[in-house]
Amino acid sequence: MSAPTSSHAYGIGIMAIIIGAAVGIGYYQLYYLPESLAKPKVSNEILEPVGKSEINIIPGSANPEQADNFIPKLVNIQLGVDNHVVWTNNDDTAHTVTPDHRIADSYSGDFGSLGVIKPGETYEFLFTEANVVEYHCTPHPWMKGSLEITKQRF
Repeated sequence: MSAPTSSHAYGIGIMAIIIGAAVGIGYYQLYYLPESLAKPKVSNEILEPVGKSEINIIPGSANPEQADNFIPKLVNIQLGVDNHVVWTNNDDTAHTVTPDHRIADSYSGDFGSLGVIKPGETYEFLFTEANVVEYHCTPHPWMKGSLEITKQRF
């Protein structure tokens, strides 16, 4: 003969599982998730730099025989001085600003234009961390540029 089963113990077990799940979900939504999605604290000096770095995509850049395309090709940037970078497409062809290797700024997110930059349009990015960034134009891979982002020198 089998031992009698208790529906009371079974009910207590189910209630414990439900309460545990509710506590876990509450912790995840109220504490873990907001902290994991929070942007890091960055000084206003870096968030609102004194100037901007401007890079022009010049006319004729889609021509592989033209040596110049991103002007300037190498840009030295200082955090808090000119770390807001603006690419302006002055060509009559659409271009991209695509990192050679994935670059993710902890404040601004992933670097790289989403889609193409149409003629006359701009792409802007605020760098908040020192880094070296090499980039290119996806449809025109001979178009290359690089940025060296450094901390302030004073």
